[in-house]
Amino acid sequence: MTPERPHRVCPWWLGYMLVSPLRRIFNPPAKMLAGHVRPGMTVLEPGPGMGFFTLELARLVGGSGRVIAVDIQPRMLDGLRRRAAKAGVLDRVYARLARLLLVEPAGHVRASLFDAELQAAGEAGFTLVESPSVRRSRAALLEKVRPATAP
Repeated sequence: MTPERPHRVCPWWLGYMLVSPLRRIFNPPAKMLAGHVRPGMTVLEPGPGMGFFTLELARLVGGSGRVIAVDIQPRMLDGLRRRAAKAGVLDRVYARLARLLLVEPAGHVRASLFDAELQAAGEAGFTLVESPSVRRSRAALLEKVRPATAP
């Protein structure tokens, strides 16, 4: 049995390692995505970081498509926008800072497990904003708590 570790969000500075050219050797985005994405599509990419897959998604959807990249870290999105601009695909990449919505089908996860997920999200710096009504599901709208700045 492994001890529980606190859940943390990937630090923004690690985003540079995640988009390393060396990673492309083992996980080539073009090869992984080519059979699934076509020109004109709209693709939602949750947690894009600095855009390891985003740039290739933007190339595959072409000028008539778009990629909606949603992350909870502004610095990751800043890096993504810089990289998309340099690659010439910024016009089809919609990088958005977002809250976190956690939804579980009611029959899929016990209430106690859903509560444990909410607690883990709290430990990772999220706070419950609302419990929206989602048919036959448990849902929670969470927001990242910003640390207080020193005066």
